[in-house]
Amino acid sequence: MADDVIGVPEDAKVFVISVAAQLAGMHPQTLRQYDRLGLVQPGRTAGGGRRYSTRDVALLRSISRLSQEDGVNLAGIKRIIDLENQVAALQERVHELVVELEAAHREVAEVQAAVHASYRRDLVPLNQNALVVWKPKRR
Repeated sequence: MADDVIGVPEDAKVFVISVAAQLAGMHPQTLRQYDRLGLVQPGRTAGGGRRYSTRDVALLRSISRLSQEDGVNLAGIKRIIDLENQVAALQERVHELVVELEAAHREVAEVQAAVHASYRRDLVPLNQNALVVWKPKRR
């Protein structure tokens, strides 16, 4: 169900409810119930018909697996889905922050390089253990 197999993005709402139900191995009424409970959010046509994406179908299969094989109730499944969505959002935010941090590190390195490039080359570093005597000129 990768988007490059059929040339359609996996979040494109293309399947009518009967096709999505068949792909997910469920009855269409089950999909309607899951929509009412907020477990899956299909797109809507102008006439109000539901349209599902390949991502929705994969989610429906996960819901079925959690319910049938793992014995998780629908409230638990909703909580799991919400937490998975939250984790995905947080991972995306972490990625954004890492990109920003890398850009900031590059900017600091550029500024440091510019400062070092501006140093006068005609000055000689003074040995810090040397004693310098200064005598003011008389006027």
